[in-house]
Amino acid sequence: MAAIEIVEFDEFEVEARPYLRLVSTPQVFRTGPSLANRRAARARMMKRRRRTLVAFALVLGLVILSWPGHAFGGETGAGLPTDLANSSVLASGMNYVVQPGDTVNSIARMMNPIDPKVARTVLVRELDSSVVVPGERILIP
Repeated sequence: MAAIEIVEFDEFEVEARPYLRLVSTPQVFRTGPSLANRRAARARMMKRRRRTLVAFALVLGLVILSWPGHAFGGETGAGLPTDLANSSVLASGMNYVVQPGDTVNSIARMMNPIDPKVARTVLVRELDSSVVVPGERILIP
């Protein structure tokens, strides 16, 4: 690094013109790691950040995929929203033992009190019959 200094002479009265003189300054040495080491450390840090971000995105994706679909406003197999299906007597996935006097229509009303036609259609399709026998075990669709 260099600096320029303006020098004026008072000794010579004849023609006192200032002139420029190049003055060198002492060399300043940088302490600490070299530029190559700092760049390598930054590259490692960025690689760790990218790897962490990808891992976080994968974990988040797995959590979202493993969450049950009806938790996001979906419907159960009987055509009911999840909150109504959980409040009714019979919900999807339950085992029901047919009692004396039960019919497909009465079971469908227990599955879906709002629209039993949808539940009856699903139940008949699951049973391959519109007749139920007391003591029969039915997996509620």
